[in-house]
Amino acid sequence: MKKTFLALFLALFTFGAMAQSSSDKVLRHVVLFKFKDGTTAEQVKKVEDAFRKLPTQIKEIKGFEWGTNNSPEGHDQGFTHCFFLTFASEADRAVYLPHPDHKAFGKVLGPYLDKVLVVALPRQSIGG
Repeated sequence: MKKTFLALFLALFTFGAMAQSSSDKVLRHVVLFKFKDGTTAEQVKKVEDAFRKLPTQIKEIKGFEWGTNNSPEGHDQGFTHCFFLTFASEADRAVYLPHPDHKAFGKVLGPYLDKVLVVALPRQSIGG
């Protein structure tokens, strides 16, 4: 578990240093999903599509990236999807969390989700 967190934080540090100048202050909201056994590729795509729509629905999301795990290390503990959301502030994230479109996404995800891991990092902890 510690190795997973260390790898995640090192990746965030590297990405953060490349993506933004050190004077930028943002909040990175990192979400990892592990899907239930038996979840089909079509169901996973439905979740991906719904999550990808959120930046068009919630103006407080300033940046959005996502991808699937391809690490050969074997420390993923079954987590396959990682989503990076960038907010200008904790206040913007506070708008996002209870937002009706975020809640609607949770209803799409819920039937297929086995585990979720969420961490948030202010800009100064990822390279500033």
